[in-house]
Amino acid sequence: MSKEMEILDDDFVKIVKKIEKDILDTRFNIITKANKEVIDFYLRLGKTISDNAKYGSNFINRLSVALKLDFPGETGFSPRNLARMRKVYEAYKDIVEIPEELGMISWSQNCILVDKIHEIEKRLWYARQVLENGWSKTVLSHQIDLELYERQAMPEKLTNFHNRLPAVQSEFARDMIKDPYIFELANITKKSTERDIENAMIERIKNVLLELGKGFSFVGNQYKISTNNNDYYIDLLFYHLDLRCFIVVELKNTEFKPEFIGQLGFYVTAVDETLKKETDNDTIGLLLCEDKDKLTVEWSLKNVNAPIGVASYKVKNAIPKEIMEKLPTEEELNLYIKKLLDDDIREEND
Repeated sequence: MSKEMEILDDDFVKIVKKIEKDILDTRFNIITKANKEVIDFYLRLGKTISDNAKYGSNFINRLSVALKLDFPGETGFSPRNLARMRKVYEAYKDIVEIPEELGMISWSQNCILVDKIHEIEKRLWYARQVLENGWSKTVLSHQIDLELYERQAMPEKLTNFHNRLPAVQSEFARDMIKDPYIFELANITKKSTERDIENAMIERIKNVLLELGKGFSFVGNQYKISTNNNDYYIDLLFYHLDLRCFIVVELKNTEFKPEFIGQLGFYVTAVDETLKKETDNDTIGLLLCEDKDKLTVEWSLKNVNAPIGVASYKVKNAIPKEIMEKLPTEEELNLYIKKLLDDDIREEND
């Protein structure tokens, strides 16, 4: 191959990458603008309904019928949806301009925020999480029910990151931590051991990664680290794609004890010595306990060189497998609902 062709191939790849990025950016902008137009329209419609509230619910019912007749192919004009438009409008009518984040998430997600949250700052925080993590409306609703804002954005975090990590990484790492973590696992009781909890977490690793947050990539459990004479096993090992570092997670199904920090610090050093590459940042340790005394944790972390965070965790039992197997599937439910509707139609025709 000639030198000119090699140069052309390199340039061609760059040209294609640039066009691909332009296509994706254009698609995103089109979807974003269309979504904002829909939200602006629903808010204008909500204002009209609010302005005519003096006529009572009959106004909404008549408006729904009129819009369905005029636009038979359009959905979203049921009395329930029109009432939601009024509710969302009234939640934001005193704001001069709707914040950009709210215009970028879907209408149904905006409705969830208004239904479940009263404070505008809190709504905006969840809207940003939707955009950053790509949550569906179901995930958004679930995270609100699990009080993610109170656990991640609000609490005072027990870490030594501020004087063990560079400033930018320290702030990012601190924001990553929640307190408490809530893991939805099946068949976990008060008598379950640390290994029981760990195994349940591995079985439901997708749920665990969702709770840990964006950027966590699972490396392994009971990950073996060896010295010349001994083998050691790390409960859970992750790599964080944004922080560009390994994260060692140790589980303790008891209240925090100072000696836990020494063990975790050893694992952090071991990972730095055996797995960390030149391009990786310093490994971070995360200790999860059933409970903790704030002052004890602070004293234990004070003179520790390894960057470590301590948080509590709770286990929320998911529906046991044996019950899940007996529940009808979505397809079976849909068939049953269709049968009920068909029966109702036949009764009306008889």
